[in-house]
Amino acid sequence: MKQIVKGKILVGIALGMLSTQQSMAQYTLTGQVRTRTEYRNGLADLVPSGAKPSLFNSQRTSIIFGYKWDRLTFGANLRDVRVWGQDASSINNADGNKLYLHEGWGEFVLANIADTTIKFKALNNLSVKVGRQELVYDDARLLGNLDWLQQGRRHDIAVIKGMHKGYQFDLGFAFNQNTDAFTKVGTDYTPQNTPNPFYFTTSKGVVVPVPAGTLPLAYNSAPGANTNAGNAQYKAMQFLYLSKKYGQTKISFLGLKDDFNKYDRDTIYGKFKSPEAANGFIIGNKFNNQAGLNSRQTAGFNVNTMVGNASGAGKLAIQAFGYYQWGKNRAGVKMKAFSYGANVQYQYGKFSVGPGYEVMSGNSRTTSIALEDNRFDPLYGTPHKFWGYMDFFYVGTGAPVGGLQNWFFKTKYTAKDLIITLDAHYFLTQKTMNNPWIKSATDPDPIIRALGTEIDLVANYNLNKFTNIEAGASVMFGSDALAVSKGKAKADYQQEGYWGYLQLNIRPDFLYVKPVAIKQ
Repeated sequence: MKQIVKGKILVGIALGMLSTQQSMAQYTLTGQVRTRTEYRNGLADLVPSGAKPSLFNSQRTSIIFGYKWDRLTFGANLRDVRVWGQDASSINNADGNKLYLHEGWGEFVLANIADTTIKFKALNNLSVKVGRQELVYDDARLLGNLDWLQQGRRHDIAVIKGMHKGYQFDLGFAFNQNTDAFTKVGTDYTPQNTPNPFYFTTSKGVVVPVPAGTLPLAYNSAPGANTNAGNAQYKAMQFLYLSKKYGQTKISFLGLKDDFNKYDRDTIYGKFKSPEAANGFIIGNKFNNQAGLNSRQTAGFNVNTMVGNASGAGKLAIQAFGYYQWGKNRAGVKMKAFSYGANVQYQYGKFSVGPGYEVMSGNSRTTSIALEDNRFDPLYGTPHKFWGYMDFFYVGTGAPVGGLQNWFFKTKYTAKDLIITLDAHYFLTQKTMNNPWIKSATDPDPIIRALGTEIDLVANYNLNKFTNIEAGASVMFGSDALAVSKGKAKADYQQEGYWGYLQLNIRPDFLYVKPVAIKQ
């Protein structure tokens, strides 16, 4: 009997301690299983004539934990990304590990106007967030989490976050390194995660090991790594974000500098000059022991305003932005580039419609890219959101040398659990390009600009509180210029591209307790 009483006392004490702890701190524990079935016949790039479509399933699985106390916030996102069938039903050690930490950060408070125990009162709120984290600012155009991609985007960075009298400012600092091994000397940085040893195919089709600290470019002089959704990770990065709201208008400023390790372009295997080595050669970028950085700066404004009222004659959402880019690109070439645009969205009831236009500067057919680069790089944003859902531009397959113009018209229907969108894009290069595939006596180098028209249809439906299903279909009606912009011969590739997907998104809240009605 005494043991039973003692047990009850211990349980009561434990419950009391837990309830006290819960009153002081807040916990969140959520998960995600997101599967996506895709039909691809021209997604992101033109496919060879007569090629068969591809069909596959991909999956993201996440466990997300959060903790919040008055002066501390903690977050961790453990994520696994894979394609169904990528692993055998029974794997071995050689298959590698696809489980990774998407986010792991802590944020501590230095100032809080509502906390009388904190003596620092110069700012209303001030905190520091350190660790692996997503960066999402404004419309995610230049800094975004790229959530559409199963693996998403995150940064290893420290961010000072402040609020004062309606102003917001964030100041971020990042510094990357490949390893902390005792044998590591200097701070040179190879901007790609590659295994060691890393194998590549030479000009004669021979697979050979590539020296550490290099980034191979196959055996030609094709463009190397890209930044947005690519493999050219920065060596260091600093940014400043400022914003202020005036009624229904928000004005923000973003200034960002990203630094890239300098490199020497040379043959990293074999001999480039004739005669070749017995196994051929590979051209690449050497990052080993290359002192100095190539620094690029980007700065500009984003303005969002709202006019009207949804309950009256409807409301009008207006956005305008403009950014300028200068300094040196990752290859050390002087940069002068820009991007600007505006869009309008009118909402009345469940419907919203509106046009928009935006420009990304590029290089003209007379520009010497070795001397100056005028192609704007959208940094680390979410390209899928802006330049068509088929991801032809500024994603993994690169962007037109001549830049991009995007005329678009978007429509949206929003009900309680259903959202349907229909978007149309008309793409052109910002600068004219020569067409090397068509020549005549009267016009040896015809100038081309129009890239194509893309139509995107998406339906999104909430099955329940934690489950969502989404389906989409897109088509790209490409032109001759689209093939040229991708460096392809027009006759060898389909001009039209088709893509469709079906996505199931399950996001449970493990601490959610369904309310229970109390009978009177």
